Order: sequence, then structure tokens, then C-alpha cells
Amino acid sequence: MSTLKLYRHPLSGHSHRVELMLSMLGLDAEVIDIDLMKGEQKQAEFLSKNRFGQVPLLEDDGHFIADSNAILVYLAKKYDTSGRLLPSEPERATAVQHMLSLAAGPLASGPAAARLITLFGAGYDAETTIRNAHSILQSINSLLQDREWLAGDTITVADIANYAYIAHAPEGNVALTDYPNIVRWLDRIEALPRFVPMQKSAVGLAA
Repeated sequence: MSTLKLYRHPLSGHSHRVELMLSMLGLDAEVIDIDLMKGEQKQAEFLSKNRFGQVPLLEDDGHFIADSNAILVYLAKKYDTSGRLLPSEPERATAVQHMLSLAAGPLASGPAAARLITLFGAGYDAETTIRNAHSILQSINSLLQDREWLAGDTITVADIANYAYIAHAPEGNVALTDYPNIVRWLDRIEALPRFVPMQKSAVGLAA
């Protein structure tokens, strides 16, 4: 039996990052769904595992790791013997960290926030989040003009961290039609042998 447990919500892009990473590494994990709508993540039982009260949460042989990007780094460091998903060379390591920061910042306040409005009724300003989304997508599309992956010539945790909220941006009324390089990048990820999709929602432009 696997010592890995993933506490997640099926519509969480942050959770999907970890699911995709686990699949890429060929790791089996027990998946435990946390009901965010009922506030299960804020109950004492869950808070005893993650005091921040958020998903995803990874449990590895009794050790708990919180924050999706931190989990990606943990899994890469512990289980990726090739070292390709989290390169150590200064230039590529810096590029990966840049993209992880992008996933935690502009991506979260753009496509992810826009999707939260249509999917969960979050109280963000739709016009602002959609504008933010297109701003960061324009930059990513430009970055992918002369490369296939976000941080070098192979897939890394940078691609895994940024995939879900970009792929599901239309659910937040953010169209991808003007970003052909991003569409091709998404296609490359989805063509990977161990790719696992995130559950789709019929909201926004995806309705």
C-alpha cells in the first residue's frame, strides 16, 4: 500500500498540479476529497494536519506537506531520480522558480480568480480579473514563441504548476483563441503518456 495520501478538491487547480505530478512520476496515492463548500478544510481534524486549512495537502509516510508548489518541489526532490522536473543548473533553476512565482501570483489573480467567480461565486471584480488574465497570458504566449516548455527544452514543474488554470481559463470567461503558442503548449502537455485531466465545469465560455 502506498504511503502517499493526497487531500484535495476535484475542481481545485492547485490540487490538480499535485495529481499531475504524481502521475508524471508514476506514483500511486490514496486520494481523499475534502468538501470545501462545507468548510471541511477548516475543521479541527484537517487543521491538525495543515494549520493553514487549505488543499492540496500531501501526506507521505506520516509527514505532511502543504502548498501545491511546495509539494511539487518535494516530490521532484524525493522521487524524480532523473532531476529533469526540477533542474539544479542555476539558469534553468531560476527559470523554474520564476514560473512557480508566476503560478502563485499573476496566474492566481488572473485566470484562477476569474474562474472562481463563475464556478463558486467568488466576490472578485470580473472585469479586473479577466484583464489580469489576458495580461499574463499575453506574456506567456510570447515566452512560448521560441520554446516548447516554460523553463527550457523539457517539461518541468514549471509547466505542471501553470497548466490547470490556463487550460481551464475559458471557465472563467477568459478565451484562449488569441494565444496559439499557449494552445500548442497545452496540447503538448495533454499528449504526455501519463497526463491526467482535471474535471471540467460547464461555466463561463465552457458552458
